[in-house]
Amino acid sequence: MSKEIYLSRILVYPIKSLDGVEVQQAALTTGGILENDRVWAMRDATGKFVNAKRDARVQLLRSNFSADVCEIRLWQTGSTSHHQFVLHEPERLNAWLSDYFGFPIHLEKDRTRGFPDDEEANGPTLTSEASLVVVSGWFGITLESARWRFRTNLELSNAPAFYEDSLFGAPGERKAFQLGTVHILGHNPCQRCIVPVRDPNSAEPISGFQKEFAELRRSSLPPWTDRRPFNHYYRFALNTSVPADETGKTLRSGDILHSAPCDV
Repeated sequence: MSKEIYLSRILVYPIKSLDGVEVQQAALTTGGILENDRVWAMRDATGKFVNAKRDARVQLLRSNFSADVCEIRLWQTGSTSHHQFVLHEPERLNAWLSDYFGFPIHLEKDRTRGFPDDEEANGPTLTSEASLVVVSGWFGITLESARWRFRTNLELSNAPAFYEDSLFGAPGERKAFQLGTVHILGHNPCQRCIVPVRDPNSAEPISGFQKEFAELRRSSLPPWTDRRPFNHYYRFALNTSVPADETGKTLRSGDILHSAPCDV
């Protein structure tokens, strides 16, 4: 390619399933996650996660965070009533969330390993902006809507659509690549859930989204894609992990992609 591929966007999601925050840089914890990414999670009285996969009402909650991610402002879509909470003193927030959902909620914190969906490939997820543009065109939604539906951590620019498919191999294989100074291992294409089906603001679903997405994804696979990890085609973005000796390093917006496994 004539232009270097680079990291153009970093998104972290401090509370699992709630809104994300765009940051210019993020350090990697000793647990291999981006600092402040999904380090809080909502659980019910039985210890089960309360997330958008389980309860669509989660997607009607809007939030933003202070710069140090110590405070959260929370409100319901369409409401003018906003509520401010301190995260390290979660009792008031727990009470507000319990009232909202109608059953007891408590926040749990793990700043080192967070609460990833994939315990093995627990590093930041990655896609290209071009991939999101293609997907938004498939369904007539905005780029921003596609971005918030798939909730990917790292976004590449100057890369073709589905370039991230070049960063995984056969099942069980780990492909090494580098962003800036950080070495990362690509695992597999991320298996998606019900969340991308729904509008991120209204929680209204697109009828037939999953089936149509899978069909379009299969027919649009680039020539560099290894098909072996696709037991089905409702997969999008790259799952990764970060080697232990990379922790403490920082990913920054503008970091150049190096050591990619192929030139597309």
